[in-house]
Amino acid sequence: MSSLVFFFVPAVIFVGLVLPLWLVLHYISKWRSAKGLSGEDKQALETALAEVDHLEDRLRTLETILDADHPNWRDEQAVK
Repeated sequence: MSSLVFFFVPAVIFVGLVLPLWLVLHYISKWRSAKGLSGEDKQALETALAEVDHLEDRLRTLETILDADHPNWRDEQAVK
């Protein structure tokens, strides 16, 4: 009987206290590490933002050309 208690009590303590605490702390650390963007995600975001800036520049250039060639083009678009 004493050998059964010798193994049973530490097992109950481990399963009741140590294991849940271990699991909670493990998943908290996983959550904190996954909280931010990965390096690949950051690179993709920066590439997309650079492309947006490039397209905005092109749009401004096209509007400048249209303003020079057809000064009232904005009014004509609003009427249609």
